[in-house]
Amino acid sequence: MKKDKIITLPNPHLRQKSKRITFVTPETHRIIDEMTEVALDWENSRPHEISAAISAVQIDHLEKIAIIRSDFDDKKIRDFTALINPKIVKFEGEIVSDFEGCLSVPDVYGKVPRHDKIRVKALDINGNEVRFKAEGFLSRIIQHEIDHVNGIVFIDHIRNQKDAFFKLDEKGELQPLDYDKHIKNNNILWD
Repeated sequence: MKKDKIITLPNPHLRQKSKRITFVTPETHRIIDEMTEVALDWENSRPHEISAAISAVQIDHLEKIAIIRSDFDDKKIRDFTALINPKIVKFEGEIVSDFEGCLSVPDVYGKVPRHDKIRVKALDINGNEVRFKAEGFLSRIIQHEIDHVNGIVFIDHIRNQKDAFFKLDEKGELQPLDYDKHIKNNNILWD
């Protein structure tokens, strides 16, 4: 499975709520495998980035599945943990704004406010309920992916849009994007 399987805005499926999974089946496992292949293929094409996570909707499966990278610091560790029907049961800590990007909003980054601590429940790949706390970057990533399964994209959280969007240059540094040229005229904003 290749990175070109990733759907991008303005594809309307990214604005739809995904379906809850009642039973974890071999089809669920197949989708998780596809998600992993796509995430790694995307990462292989990006020298300055890792594929931190992806949701099923991003490869056009409207099911509540997200996979989260097991290690964000070492690009050689290419394992992901699947969260099925992920849900935040409690927001905690402070709201912190930090940069986010998205495979479905190519080459666009923006500062998004999110809670720095959350409590999550989900099913694992065997259909068992798991509950855990997440902090910092992991908390941000999980909130981003749970937004995806609920039809929300990270740019929806950015209120001051004129000076809020960035791109990576060839050195991996963030540079401001022209709002009208790259965001508004490419129809990646909500209606």
